[in-house]
Amino acid sequence: MKALCWHKKGDIRCDTVPDPKIEHPRDAIIKVTACAICGSDLHLFNGVIPSMESGDIVGHETMGEVVEVGPECKNLKIGDRVVVPFTISCGECFFCQKGLYSGCERSNPNAKMAEKLWGHSPAGLFGYSHLLGGYSGGQAEYMRVPYADFGPIKVPKHLTDEQVLFLSDIFPTGFMAADFCNIQKGDTIAIWGCGPVGQFAIRSAFMLGAERVIAIDTVQERLDLAKSAGAVTLNFRNDDIYESLQELTNGRGPDACIDAVGTEADSMASFDSVLDRVKQVAYLGTDRPHVLRQAITNCRNGGVVSIVGVYGGLLDNIPMGSAVNRGLTLKMSQTPVQKYLKPLLKRIEEGEIDPSFVITHRGSLEDAPDLYKLFNEKHDGCVKVVLRP
Repeated sequence: MKALCWHKKGDIRCDTVPDPKIEHPRDAIIKVTACAICGSDLHLFNGVIPSMESGDIVGHETMGEVVEVGPECKNLKIGDRVVVPFTISCGECFFCQKGLYSGCERSNPNAKMAEKLWGHSPAGLFGYSHLLGGYSGGQAEYMRVPYADFGPIKVPKHLTDEQVLFLSDIFPTGFMAADFCNIQKGDTIAIWGCGPVGQFAIRSAFMLGAERVIAIDTVQERLDLAKSAGAVTLNFRNDDIYESLQELTNGRGPDACIDAVGTEADSMASFDSVLDRVKQVAYLGTDRPHVLRQAITNCRNGGVVSIVGVYGGLLDNIPMGSAVNRGLTLKMSQTPVQKYLKPLLKRIEEGEIDPSFVITHRGSLEDAPDLYKLFNEKHDGCVKVVLRP
């Protein structure tokens, strides 16, 4: 089959690789009908995430048709149309029983590797390094799905692939970002990052009752898309974010702030971001957290900072004094996708949101290496890429 494989920093290729096979009785094999390039995939593309190996199949936003099932996978049958969560969860362990599916203690076979870096291991992820399981991803013609009797959700025929594909990751992640904010009537929510997750966070904040959303980015096409959803927009490069947020909130600050950017924030957006980049190049730091710094210092007293951008290592100069002395709540997680699947599918079915709004580019697996570069460079108004194997 054809699949997108990581070879080195900046080098994603469409290769011919062996077809996946059933390896466990709870497995299923799906024929991929649609997949997407995620902003998190750009961290792989840019060589930020450790333990990638040449030839690894990437991709974690995937859906398709079931073509084979293991003997213990009783809930699926051949021909079922499913969306596959990017977090791999067994459904039975201590954390899964508590609904903390992204903390599954069974799904990462390389847990010891993760423990050395983070203390404890999270769940395994599709197509996202050997640190997180070494699983083959879904930017391919076929995909093996472990724990398929628990993870995937069947989707109705009357909804298109493009309407439901993003249940795999970015819609639940954006919704979780807003859900973390404990939104009350009249609240103002500030969101750093108007990429795909940020766009879903904007719409989710409004769905959950926010009176006003302030969206912050450096890319005009993303700001325009945020504005079309009803957000007030600020350009990081042109506006003084602190002064603007103070003015917009009568000197109080937003009720909650969402970091939907993570480790690869724009390295030229501010002085501290330039310094972060210098330290990263010199191997004196691992992540570029200037967005998180701003989210903390801008949030009102007693507010919430919601962190859904990906961070991988150690963060420098985080203003913990500000967070502690002003009583902020920091909430963060890899998304427990299974928690949100059914309620978000219901919102799609009822017409409350059509997630396909975020798609700007489409292509085949063969087109994907060029589309990775386009998405990474934020050219041609590229916000979200969908691939059709």
